[in-house]
This record gives sequence, structure tokens and C-alpha cells, in this order.
Amino acid sequence: MTKYSEHRPFPNAGEDARASELCSKSPQTESSAYRLAYLDQEFLLRDELRPLRLQLELLKPELVQQEAGIESTIVVFGSARIMEPQVAANHYEKARQALATDPDDTSLQASETAAKRSLENSRYYDEARRFALLLSQGSQNQEDCKLVIITGGGPGIMEAANRGANDAGAQSIGLNIVLPMEQEPNPYITPEFCFQFHYFAIRKMHFLMRAKALVAFPGGFGTFDELFETLTLIQTRKIRAVPILLFGKSYWRKIINFEAMVTEGMVSAADLNLFRYVETAEEANQAVYEFYASSLSDFRD
Repeated sequence: MTKYSEHRPFPNAGEDARASELCSKSPQTESSAYRLAYLDQEFLLRDELRPLRLQLELLKPELVQQEAGIESTIVVFGSARIMEPQVAANHYEKARQALATDPDDTSLQASETAAKRSLENSRYYDEARRFALLLSQGSQNQEDCKLVIITGGGPGIMEAANRGANDAGAQSIGLNIVLPMEQEPNPYITPEFCFQFHYFAIRKMHFLMRAKALVAFPGGFGTFDELFETLTLIQTRKIRAVPILLFGKSYWRKIINFEAMVTEGMVSAADLNLFRYVETAEEANQAVYEFYASSLSDFRD
């Protein structure tokens, strides 16, 4: 690709940035006022610059994905707390052994119960991993609708989905967010598509900008936030309808009484058709392709 500076009369920002470092040291050139505005981090972090930072956070991942030719993504949401089955089994065994030493200890009883539930829920890790594997494998064979797995980039279900894509030798995206607690990207994200965000709003926008389907595994507040925003955007026709798959009917029906929302007149009965329940990776994979079976060109719109 021809560099901007080779066919334009003006130097580009990088060239000017390097040239600015050549000036001799003096009280004037050492002043923060003298720094080029786009090189002055203290200036860019001012509260008044929030609109610019929002724009940059929207633009950076967009340009990277454009340049990589990524047009269609499959969003996978779910809890960061869901463990890989073997890890969950190890935790449960430790909790069980600890309880055996003092069966009347209520804290050990609670720990054993929680560990057992974590082990039961660990099946979702395997399902998320297999779904991403199946979806990515199928997509690799499609010349006109390559689908890329995108997650929140963290552990649990997110890790499982990025890992499944990696198992298939496919690229995948992770959208990490800076949090007060430690937050690191999982090791299965394609490094050049591992992004970090400050603003939740911009991150959620990137989840949906190329989304061709959304698969929500059991999760907590974060998963609900992302799921209900998507449902709202489709319900209000702010975005086109895409398959929304809720993985694990027993979980979702226990946690959210969608039918009661209809009974109370808060949503229409037709709104419950915006999503469907699935139980296996195979069922979810098939549901995505069935949705678009009549018009594969939708993947590129």
C-alpha cells in the first residue's frame, strides 16, 4: 500500500511526531504546552476530551476489522464464572474432602454445595467451546459468508468460545473492558483482534455492529445487560432481527419469567419469538444457518 506521505504534499502524523522529537531541549520545548496535542497523554485524558476518546474507542476496532475484512460475527455471551469441567471437578473434590473432615461446618457445607453447582454448570463450557468449533469449521468452508466468533474476551464462557474457534484454526475476537478488579484477556483470542475498552457503551456497540447471531449462555448481570439491550434494539427495530439463542432452557426459565411479562402486558406475545432456547452446540449451530438459509447474502449486508 502506498503511504499517505508518498502521494500527498503534507507529512503524515507519524512523520511530524518523529520530527517534533528532533528539536533541541529548552524550557519552551520541554513545556507540556509545546507537545503535539495527539502525543500529549495528559491532555487526552482530560474530562473535556471524553467525546474524542469515545470516538477513538469506536474507530480503532472498526478500522482494524475493516482492514482484516471481517464483516460478519457471531456473538457469544455468558458467565465468566463458569469453569472448564476438569477444573470444576477438582474444586468439587477439594470441597467434598474438606466437608468430610467436619460435616457439621455450615461454611464447608455451603462451599460443597456451590462447588457441586459449579460442576453441574461446567457443561456449558464444553457446549460453548463445541459451538464455536462447529460454527467456525462450517464458516471456513463458506467463501461468501465467513463468520467470526466474538466474545467479551474474559474467562468462563468467553474463553470457551474463543477456544473453540482456536480449535478450528479460525480467528476470533475478544472485547475486554477495564474493570476495578483484575481483568485479562483469555489466551485463545486472536492477538490482533484482542481489544480493550474503557466505555461499556462503545464495547456493546461493537458487539452488534457486525452481529449475525447472538448466543447467550447462563450468566449474571453483564450477560443480562447485553442480552436485553439486543432484545430491545430488535423489538424497537433499531437493528435488524438476528437469531437470539438462549442456551439452557431450564436456567433461563428459572431466572426470567418471560411469560409473566406478557401476562402483565409489558411485552407482546410476539416479542417472545425474538429468541429461542437451545440445549446443544449442534442445535445452536443449526439454528444460525437455518435462520439465514433462504438468504445467505444477509451475511454480507
